[in-house]
Amino acid sequence: MTISQYAREHPRLVDVALVALMICAAAGPFVLNSGLSHTDNLSWQSALPLAVLGAVALLWRRSRPRTVVVVTAACAGIAGGFGYLVTPVLLAPLMLALHELAVRVPGRTSRRYYLGTTVAVVVPALVGDDYGYPWMLTVLNPLLFLLLPIALAEATRLRRDNLAAVTARAEYAERSREEEARHRVAEERVRIARELHDVVAHHLALANAQAGTAAYLARDRSDQVPRILAELTGTTSAALRELKATVGLLRQPDDPNSPLEPAPGLGQLSELTAAFASAGLEVEVTVDGEARQLSPGVDLTAYRIVQEALTNVTRHAGTDTASVRLAYGMDRLTITVSNDAPPTASTAGSPGEGFGLVGMRERAHSAGGRFRAGPHASGGFTVATELPIRP
Repeated sequence: MTISQYAREHPRLVDVALVALMICAAAGPFVLNSGLSHTDNLSWQSALPLAVLGAVALLWRRSRPRTVVVVTAACAGIAGGFGYLVTPVLLAPLMLALHELAVRVPGRTSRRYYLGTTVAVVVPALVGDDYGYPWMLTVLNPLLFLLLPIALAEATRLRRDNLAAVTARAEYAERSREEEARHRVAEERVRIARELHDVVAHHLALANAQAGTAAYLARDRSDQVPRILAELTGTTSAALRELKATVGLLRQPDDPNSPLEPAPGLGQLSELTAAFASAGLEVEVTVDGEARQLSPGVDLTAYRIVQEALTNVTRHAGTDTASVRLAYGMDRLTITVSNDAPPTASTAGSPGEGFGLVGMRERAHSAGGRFRAGPHASGGFTVATELPIRP
């Protein structure tokens, strides 16, 4: 156990030892100083009780620091008035009391007590100086030695405040790192969930439509069945490839088995519309304005929104046509996917069910764009989004 730990655990015992040390240290200077007297009026017994009183008062310096400062200052001032030289030993109880006060009540209060106690010690010492002590010792000793505990207390307080601030910053940084890590994990989970939803929903919807088309043609036009089945095979293969690429997001970046193929974009829009055509949905694509190069994130977002919107048409709308309009502006790309047929009774429901619209809206907002979807006057459904060309 260190001395500081022992002092914190046994403060009363330490105080008693300190008082005893103060009394023993004060007795010597009083005896020596008494020899400086030219009369018999001054004896060491006259000041020793003051030293004992000042030392014993230190026992209450924690609970009543102001009172202890006043008592120890009075003892030191009276001793100086008796003609004793104001030495650091004589001032020791007052110095300890001032230090405790400055630690507990920092600022203007401690400075006022310092000035008051200095005057209370210096003035009696000057008045009672019958031995011709140098005035520098009589005045500078109290000024400097009583200033020392104030300065030490201020340094201690600043060190404690700095340590508390560093600890608070460290705790805040730790909480921030944990919150940021949880936030990143949540964002990554949502992103992967969107990718899985778009891939699975799109390809399963196409595969279902192609299988239904093949079953229908097998009755009357069996010669077209092999072509439909070949396209179904291509759809399932594409689904497996994209699923592998999406699951690869969960791997470490330096994993050699991670997929390296680029993310899809509007450059693959013709392949996407061809896949829907094989499932019986004819998609008309129009481009307004000069096509611009998109950033990878915006390109992927645009592709996924078109893909999901056309998948919803396949699943929920009783129509075999849809239109995709790409309008390039100065800094915005507007994508509109619409059809002119209401939802079928067999699909039951509103286009807002499931995670399709939620995922499209999240994609648009994460890219810095805007999203809206809903029925239009002719009875069909429209999905529109605006994306920044360069986020």
